[in-house]
Amino acid sequence: MKVAILAATGSVGQRFVQLLEGHPWFEVSVLAASERSVGKKYSEACHWLLDTPMPDKVKDIVVVDCKPENMGGAGFVFSCLPGELAGPVEEEMAKAGYPVISKASGNRLKEDVPLIVSEVNSEHLGLIEVQRKKYGRKGFISTDPNCSTAPLVMCLKPLMKYGIKRVHVATMQALSGAGYLGVASMDAVGNVVPYIGGEEEKIETEALKMLGTLKGGKVENAPIVVSASCNRVPVIDGHTESVFVEFAQDVSVEQILKEWEAFEGEPQKLKLPSAHKAIVYRTEPNRPQPRLDVMEGKGMSTVVGRLRKDGPNRIKFTCLSHNTIRGAAGNGILHAELLKAKGVLG
Repeated sequence: MKVAILAATGSVGQRFVQLLEGHPWFEVSVLAASERSVGKKYSEACHWLLDTPMPDKVKDIVVVDCKPENMGGAGFVFSCLPGELAGPVEEEMAKAGYPVISKASGNRLKEDVPLIVSEVNSEHLGLIEVQRKKYGRKGFISTDPNCSTAPLVMCLKPLMKYGIKRVHVATMQALSGAGYLGVASMDAVGNVVPYIGGEEEKIETEALKMLGTLKGGKVENAPIVVSASCNRVPVIDGHTESVFVEFAQDVSVEQILKEWEAFEGEPQKLKLPSAHKAIVYRTEPNRPQPRLDVMEGKGMSTVVGRLRKDGPNRIKFTCLSHNTIRGAAGNGILHAELLKAKGVLG
């Protein structure tokens, strides 16, 4: 299937381009971006930031404006647009008949829009049919969560059976999450910035939707209290999180480890091209670390460590996820693979 990428010159758009090189199902055919890039070859418009060369196949693609009439023969669209722009542009694409898989925040919490980590809540893709019936169109919008919410819900999902009551999470988020030029060097080097605008609210709301239940054509949020505190740290890639969980019952470390080890979702069962082991537990007392663990499972695995009891019905642990792969482009590609495997795309 031919694929279009919106905001293709940005850091997440570049990661989509990188990960789609040689993909067995999808091929990049349209690259769209802002007006300053329109009309230029991708190699001229894009300041390539990644550690592998820009794929030869995309270098001469001419960048177009983010409008439906410019999507050519694309079968669907990946959107990496800024949140404030994404909403109307994605809706325009869907109305024109294009399926949109969005990394942007603009449509995530709408009642009829799925918010997906494929291993966690694939059943929420049922909202796509609700959209199609509501608007009478072939196109739809399905979204991915914030890059710091994704690893949190991955770790919590297999533990829901024990009655999660409260979750407290402190994040240490990589610079790449802010995009190129997102954090000034004098703010970042040798420093920790204890504020990321809107990030805490995203974690606290998105997690409840993703861990909720699809009933009667809408999602009932999980009855959990989530509290987040977010920090920007001088790491290039990899969001690390210290997580504290309170349950309705006592749970042992052995039970938790067993649940994480056995956990898999539809992507693993279907052996999708981008599927890797969802959760990898490290037993060393000083892991996970971004420098050592961020590329586990080609950046698609959530790496967990330091699990310990914090009281009769409480645990605490550390988790790590590659924010522009598992938390962004890789999650979106796996999302698309699942839609194709389920017959929703193509």
